[in-house]
Amino acid sequence: MTAAPRYSHRLRVAHLNPRAPTEIDLKPDAAARRAIAADLDLLDLPELRFTGRITAEGGQAWALTGRLKARVVQPCVVTLDPVTTDLSEDLRRVYSPHAVQPEGDEVEMPDDEIEPLGQFIDVGEVMVEALALALPPWPRAAGADAAEAALGDDPGAGDEERQKPFAGLADLLARKPH
Repeated sequence: MTAAPRYSHRLRVAHLNPRAPTEIDLKPDAAARRAIAADLDLLDLPELRFTGRITAEGGQAWALTGRLKARVVQPCVVTLDPVTTDLSEDLRRVYSPHAVQPEGDEVEMPDDEIEPLGQFIDVGEVMVEALALALPPWPRAAGADAAEAALGDDPGAGDEERQKPFAGLADLLARKPH
């Protein structure tokens, strides 16, 4: 069972025109951006927009192409100060009636661009998923490296010494009574 999408904008496949593209322009309002920000552990999400189109492809498939643009504010991993990042990502998904969801404990990872085609294509859910994947995993504020160095155990230790966590292990084992 999957959780409800953070933001939803579902398009019924039966209502899509196979001869002309369906244009998409999603720009969630402030309340929706706050909810998405809370779900993604962001401090703020001042801008979020997805523009694109859905077009018919051969073999009863539909292609969703577009561009995600966002401004996100995340806590710095060192200082917890706000870090603002502008994101711009292209994305493409193909919805095919021939694609199946993998099942079982050991499955081969399918192409991440191809999705099973159902009755709806949830463009809002795709937008939020793309945003989550585009977020910087370790945002750092300006000056965070200096703050990190100040937090170290031995402020006089250089980077080389700090990167050897087992440096003193041999001495400890030598002192251990046998």
